[in-house]
Amino acid sequence: MSEKPGFGLSLPAKAMLMARLAAKGKSALAPELGRPGNRKETSTWSELPLFRELETLRNTADRLGVVSPYFRVHDGNATGHTAIAGRPLINYASYDYLGLNGDPRIIAAATEAMGHYGTSASASRLVSGERQVHLELERGIADYYGVEDAVALVSGHATNVTVIGQIMAAGDLILHDELIHNSAMQGALLSGARRYAFRHNDPDSLETYLKTHRDQHKRALIAIEGHYSMDGDIPDLPRFIELARRYRCWLMVDEAHGLGVLGRNSGGIADHFGIAHDEVDIWMGTLSKTLVSCGGYIAGKKALVEYLKFSAPGFVYSVGMQPATAASALAALNIVRAEPERSARLRANSTRFLEGVKAARLNPGTSIGAAIVPVITGSSVKAAKLAEAMFLRGVNVQPIIYPGVPERSARLRFFLSAAHTEADIDTTLAILTEESGKL
Repeated sequence: MSEKPGFGLSLPAKAMLMARLAAKGKSALAPELGRPGNRKETSTWSELPLFRELETLRNTADRLGVVSPYFRVHDGNATGHTAIAGRPLINYASYDYLGLNGDPRIIAAATEAMGHYGTSASASRLVSGERQVHLELERGIADYYGVEDAVALVSGHATNVTVIGQIMAAGDLILHDELIHNSAMQGALLSGARRYAFRHNDPDSLETYLKTHRDQHKRALIAIEGHYSMDGDIPDLPRFIELARRYRCWLMVDEAHGLGVLGRNSGGIADHFGIAHDEVDIWMGTLSKTLVSCGGYIAGKKALVEYLKFSAPGFVYSVGMQPATAASALAALNIVRAEPERSARLRANSTRFLEGVKAARLNPGTSIGAAIVPVITGSSVKAAKLAEAMFLRGVNVQPIIYPGVPERSARLRFFLSAAHTEADIDTTLAILTEESGKL
């Protein structure tokens, strides 16, 4: 089985909660929880797994003087720039890759939908929550991918959980990249299928598992991402397609960070490689990043979509997507397709930043320079202190620290946007180089 069982808190969640607790000094939950021998305590929160580990992490952060960078409140629209506590900052902590958040056309579409449909679909779409704007969004997504159909759900995370959990079952086989998103792992656990994690972006590792296990199971699913949000690297999609076909597997690609980012025509990982989208069995993506809305989607064969619309619990038993949310995602998708210069500007910004990081002899890991560029410090304390130093100088970037990543992989993670200017990037590189040198 995978070495990443997925039980309890996720690693990023532990890291964020540790930082939150550190920022509050005492436990944010209850100061007396977890004290040995406190028999009169009626709550059992302190007995939950990992609570004492979180307390240890909080105390360690206090001793090291690590300031929490999490849960800072933004004053308004956070895109390539933001304001926190009245201070303007260059912002690298937003998934608004194409600078569309706050676009007047998108706001107008959302406002019109709200005026026409109200603020809620009010029920499951299967029962009485279906709205024309849902169908228009799904048609737009299917056309974007050049596939037969699509279905939109209210949550990106829930999309992976409910879809993988529904299409796979005990007796089946799921093989996923070891760095696949938590939502896919949770879906795999829910399904009851046998699960193995192959080495990151390593088709040979995948094939080893296929040779050993494929014939022992009924159906098989290979799950990868089109663009990995932690490292900014991409898989060898043609090779994964070839293995899926040879070993009779479905191939599922999580396109959350690839839509509008990769490819000359903004068409994602398939466009990047010049491959027809119908070579992939299941396209999954989110509406909250490039499309500056909220929700998730599945695109592929009509039979797959129809099956999910009548069976996936996260669709059948969930309220339909808010009409204004669907309308804003559709408006953003239309802009992405009509204005490819946004993707071109993002690529130029990303290349400029990646080359600057390398010129400063900092470590960007395996990033290809497509919107996501980490700067690996190799130390959680250094990452946290570097992020704080940059924040004080007007740059908002999040550190990713242990246990979110192994200690040797602690980093700052920069999300580039088409909304950044060349001056923003050059200023950031100068501050990054100077402050990194001090540490």
